[in-house]
Formats: sequence, structure tokens, C-alpha cells
Amino acid sequence: MIRARLDKLLTVAIAGVLAGLLLAAAALPAALVLGIGFSALSTPYSELPNTLRTPPTAQRSNLYANDGTTLITSFYQEDRVDVPLREVAPVMRQAIVAAEDVRFYQHSGVDLRGVVRAFTVNKRDGRTRQGASTLTMQYVRNVLGNDPRLTEAQREAATEVTTVRKIQEMRYALALERELDKEEILARYLNIAYFGAGAYGIAAASKRYFSRSPAELTLAQAALLAGLVRSPDSDDPINGDADSALVRRSYVLERLVESGQVPADAAAAAHNEPLQLRPSETPNDCTGVPEAHNDWGFFCDWFTRWWSNQSAFGATADERQRTLRRGGFSIVSSLDPGVQRVTTEQVLKIYRPTSAEAAPTAVVQPGTGRVLAMSVNRTYSVADNPVGQKNRPNTVNQLIAGGGAIEGYQGGSTFKLFAMLAALESGLPLSTDFVAPTQLLTRFPVTGEASCDGHWCPANANPSSMDGPRNMWSAFGRSVNTYFAWLTEKVGADRVVEMAERLGIMLRADSDAKLARYGAKNWGPFTLGVAATTPLDLASAYATVAAEGTWCAPLPVVSITDSGGRPVDAAKPDCRQVLDADVARAATDAARCPVGDQSMYGRCDGATASGLRAKLGRPVAGKTGSSERYETETVVAFTPQLAVASMAANPDDPRDAVGQAVQAQMVNAVGEVLAAALRNQPVRDFVPPSERTAFQVTEARAGN
Repeated sequence: MIRARLDKLLTVAIAGVLAGLLLAAAALPAALVLGIGFSALSTPYSELPNTLRTPPTAQRSNLYANDGTTLITSFYQEDRVDVPLREVAPVMRQAIVAAEDVRFYQHSGVDLRGVVRAFTVNKRDGRTRQGASTLTMQYVRNVLGNDPRLTEAQREAATEVTTVRKIQEMRYALALERELDKEEILARYLNIAYFGAGAYGIAAASKRYFSRSPAELTLAQAALLAGLVRSPDSDDPINGDADSALVRRSYVLERLVESGQVPADAAAAAHNEPLQLRPSETPNDCTGVPEAHNDWGFFCDWFTRWWSNQSAFGATADERQRTLRRGGFSIVSSLDPGVQRVTTEQVLKIYRPTSAEAAPTAVVQPGTGRVLAMSVNRTYSVADNPVGQKNRPNTVNQLIAGGGAIEGYQGGSTFKLFAMLAALESGLPLSTDFVAPTQLLTRFPVTGEASCDGHWCPANANPSSMDGPRNMWSAFGRSVNTYFAWLTEKVGADRVVEMAERLGIMLRADSDAKLARYGAKNWGPFTLGVAATTPLDLASAYATVAAEGTWCAPLPVVSITDSGGRPVDAAKPDCRQVLDADVARAATDAARCPVGDQSMYGRCDGATASGLRAKLGRPVAGKTGSSERYETETVVAFTPQLAVASMAANPDDPRDAVGQAVQAQMVNAVGEVLAAALRNQPVRDFVPPSERTAFQVTEARAGN
């Protein structure tokens, strides 16, 4: 009670003097002050703007690899990250007080002595040479001037030099000091102050100028930084005037000696130190990924696209991106540097960055959807390319995950998986027999080369090894076109399309999306992969089968914590059961055939990538695919722990055939990625399907 009354009396006393002196110190007309009553300076803390009680300072967000320590890049509008006062060197705390408010620990938010001093100097010189703003008042001005929720005009109004604004600043300062201790105010000030060269807050400034943490600052370094706050743009020793910065450093050192905080000999030694800058810039956005890890840029780019789709971070994509660049998030991504390195090495063995062809590749974890690697033989850069080369060697287009201008590439026979799943779900067993002819006339209407009198009539690529009695095991292993065309007729093309979309295949091309919506019943060729897709979509779809029917949305993060250290739910896997587990197990059993493995029932007969199982040395499943005229080639392989998909195409001209020969290189590359990524993981086998799903015709099996 006594303390409260004393504060009130002090407020009134200060008001009486300030009404005559403060604005004079700022060279404002005294006549403007006379109409302001003493009560104007008394403001309860509860009536302060929320901005001041919980300052919404913009802080950079950091994106790390899955080890939680390897920095991929940062995102910021202002390079700032708040640190507690205990992580700031004591000499830095002393220096900022000496430079900006030597009586900080003696006043209650407004320094009466400072006002008198400023008034005297300014009156003597006939112009404003000294201000009377305390650290607390400066903090108030900084917060109001940087409130991201205000418009630019509102921020200017909050900091303009007017009588009313100055009085309001004092009111707020007094109220803050009644509720917050000096250490809290000093910490807030150090975290919001601008130190020049794009560095906001003491942590960013220490790194920007000296490549060290604020806890490691020396006396000379602290004095230099404290001196920059007054004129951060003109005194900035990196981009501005280094001599002015040294003059200000000397001034701060003198004030430290005068206030008894630093011995004269220590200050003299610091004064004589040369300006030893070790500048470093915090990377910003995906083009700021370290040059040695340029291949991380495509994962980073996909992460930002994912973030833009998360409603937890705002109502619109623009708002979500602002949140990323101001929210101070610590984001541990799913990117595994080791898996990423091997994936990039293997991709570059297939094609060089200057090749017209590209081999985008994605690695996904079944059961979580987390993406461990995304690589393509391109440089992630906005630099210009030679005329006619839209995406080589430089590009920031999302060649691996699709989106924007990238619709994807034809998936070829990898889409036969969706026909097989639709058939299994309808009640047909793996043992479903059909004598596959060289060519099959179907009821699906089409035009063009694949048309026979207006109907789709696909043929087998190698009749000698494909024609004849087939079941799902041998037809999938040998990639028999006519078997799956027949199967699609039997279960319905619309069910095949629906199955693909259920497992996460996004139809980004307008023509594909229209067919899926309005003509799916007649879209028989979909089964042979005529629709455009991406390696990430395919890896996720096959990962669903590996996870026994559990689909998980592709996820680029392991954890996200906000600036207060609280976890964000958006980092949790988004998974749901979309297939009957026995149906998924049956599809996996057949998918062991194409890669040289053997089904649980010993029914595999023929393979398109026969050496993969022997090379990997553990159970594996997958599928190869070639589009028409070998315009694209695709390889997908998975174990219970990992799924990898790689596609070869010319992103600038999808009709430019890559040729069948590259498929063997892709099979080898996918095998190397799996082997490296699984090296320290236990060998796990697939769960066999039931005999009922393998051999008996039943009623439809429940899906999602």
C-alpha cells in the first residue's frame, strides 16, 4: 500500500516537472503541454496495450535436419531470436545501460534528472542535442513501432514526435516499471533493439558482427554493439562508417569508466583494440541453404509449400508465410543428411545437372509419411539458364513433389498397383487367372495410336515373356499389360482411379483431373500410368502398402516448437487406414515378384528388376514402369521401413523420350539408397496375406 502511494506521488511529481521540461527537451512548443493534466501520466498496467505486455517481436524461425542441430536454413523478415538475460555477457548489459540510460537502475521509467539535463543542454544550444528517453521509454517506442499487427501508417503514428505520443510513452514506461523488474525490461530491450546490418536483438547482432553468442562478447565488442543502437544505419561498421562506430565505442567505454563499472585500464585496453569483425550472415529462405548442401534446397522448398497449407499457422497462405518468418519457430525437419547425401550421389550417377533429363527421387518412411530425402540432378538456384533451358542446370521449380508449373511425369506400369488393389478389394484373390493375349480389345473408348476401331486395345511389350496364363503374382512380376487391362475392365476403371487418389496420387494436370472427375468409368488407360505423377506421390502411395494400408500425408517435419518452447500439433503425422490390412499384405506379396524376391506362397514367376533382392540382401517389394515410347522411366521399391521412388524424364519436354536403358541404372540407384538408409536397421520381413485373400473369391473386402 505504501509502495503504491509513493509510486503515485512520484508519478504526480514527475508529471508536474515534465509538463514544463520534457517537451522542451525535445524542442516541442511548451504551449502544447499546458493543457495536459497530471492524471495523464497515471496508467494502470492492466490498461496497457497487449503489445507491451506480451511484445509480438518478429523472430526468425530455424529449420534443422532430423538430428535437431544441423541448420538447413532460417526464415525471417527481421533477423532476431530472443535470448534470456542470463545468456548475455554481463559486460554487454553494463555497456547498453552506460550508452543509453546510465541511471536505468535508479529511476522508475522516466528519469527526472535526464529531463533536466536534456532541457538545459537543448536550451543552451538552441536545438535538440540530447533526448530524455530512458531504456524503458525506448523499449516502449520500439515495441509500438514494430508491432506486426499494425499497418505501416499506424506504426509511424505510434512513434511520431508529438506531445501526445511523448506523454503516452512516459505513461506506458511508468506502468511497465511498476509491474516488471529491471532485469526483465533490460532483457526485452536487448531482444528488440536494432543494431544495424539487418541484426535485430543482441543474439543476432553478436552473430552478425562477431560470429559468436552474446554470452561470449568481450568488453570491446560489447561497447561497439552498445554504441550502434543510437544510429544503427550510419554507424554500422559493415555497411556504414567504421570510424563512427569506433568513436561510439570509445564513448561507451568512457561512460563505463565514469559510472564505475569498468576499470580505466581495462577500458583503455579495449579502446586500443583494432576493429576485429568476423561478420556472418544468417541464411534466409531456401536459396540461403549452405552452398555445400545445395541439394537440400528442394526439400526446403517443399517444406515451405507444406507450411503454406497448414491452417494452424494462419487463415491464408500469405499469412502462414508471414507467421513462419516472424514466429520464432524451431523446426526439426525429417530430412536425414546421410540418406539425402546418398540419394544425391546416386541421382548424379544417372544424370549430370546439365543433362536435359532429370531423375527426381524421394524417400518416404511408411507409417509416418516423413520424407527423409528429396533429390534431383539440378542446382537449386534462381540464376539464369541458357536460352530454351527452363529447368537446367538451375531451377527452383518443385521437380520432385510437383506443384506450380510442375504437373509431373507419366508413371507407367507402376500404376498397375492400383488396379491390383481395386481387384483385391472387390473380392478377387491373388490367384485370379487370365490367359493374357498379346493384344486385348477392351470396351474403353479412345482415339489415337492405342485405338482399335475407337476402343482401347493395349499390347504387351514382350509377348514371348508376357503372354499366356497369368495371375496377379506373375502378371505384376512380368508387368503384363493385357492382364491388367482385363482386370480393370472386370473391376471398373473408376475404382482404379479412386484407389490411386485414395493412396495420395494427386492429378495436377487439368486434363487428368477432368478425366478423373467426369470420365473415370471409361479411363481404362489410367491403369498403365498415362496420368502425370511425381516421385513423392508414388513413394507415399507404395509406402501405404508397406504400412499395411495405413496412408500418411507426406510430412517434412519431426517436431515444431514455437518461440515459447511449446510443441505445435501440425508436426504430428496425419495417418489413417485406407485399405484392409490383408488387401495391402496381398498387394505387397505380389509386389515382391518384380524385384526378384519371392512371395510367401512361392508364386513369383518372372521379374523386371530381378537383381534388386539379391543386391539389397533383405525382403523387398516394388515395381518398374515405362511410359509410352519410353518417354519416362520409373522405379519404386520398398521394405517395411522405407519406400523410394525415382523417375527419369525431361522436365522441359516430357515428350522427349529418356529411353529404356536408363531403367537398369535407376534400379541400381534405388537399391543403393535403400541399402545405405537401412544399413543399421534390423531386417524385417513382410507379413504374409491370408490364404483366403490369396486364393478365394469373396465378398468385397472393406477399404477405408
